[in-house]
Amino acid sequence: MNEELLALFRATGALLDGHFVLRSGLHSRQFFQCALLLQHTEIATEVCGQLAAKLRGITADAVISPALGGIIVGQEVARILGKRHIFAEKQAGGLVLRRGFKISPNEKFIVAEDVVTRGGRVKETIDIVRAHGATAVAVGVIVDRSGNEKPDFGCPFVSLMQLAVETFEADRIPSDLASVPAIKPGSR
Repeated sequence: MNEELLALFRATGALLDGHFVLRSGLHSRQFFQCALLLQHTEIATEVCGQLAAKLRGITADAVISPALGGIIVGQEVARILGKRHIFAEKQAGGLVLRRGFKISPNEKFIVAEDVVTRGGRVKETIDIVRAHGATAVAVGVIVDRSGNEKPDFGCPFVSLMQLAVETFEADRIPSDLASVPAIKPGSR
């Protein structure tokens, strides 16, 4: 699966090479811009369908995603699984529920995201779920680029693709990468 999905990322221009500052603050030579992949609705249906198939055996009431990257993934996974989908979005530097979305106590949620490196946004989303007395029963992502530093979400963590992509702390950037201007691609 890794090779086929990687080929789709390359064919759609969604795998970028350069010097990137990730949301986690780490620096990387590669960036997965899933929006470029998922803009193609037939690809989004196929890729998210494969992720939904891996999550199908998990009992859940709904799907929640961190905005912005996880919204399409969460919507498609929820649609395929026949579940409700909501998302958390940024406000004052953190994630919150807005737009009238509600989480009821004891609800069971799958958290869907596009890419995970350290899992900060996923953890924030799980914290929101728990703060409402609900449970995160699984995390599903398209790309797990955490390598050997797998995040512990306290529930099953599934992905379509696992890659050990090199990342660097800001004070440990190799000289060849430091010579390339860094960009924060996020939602560019």
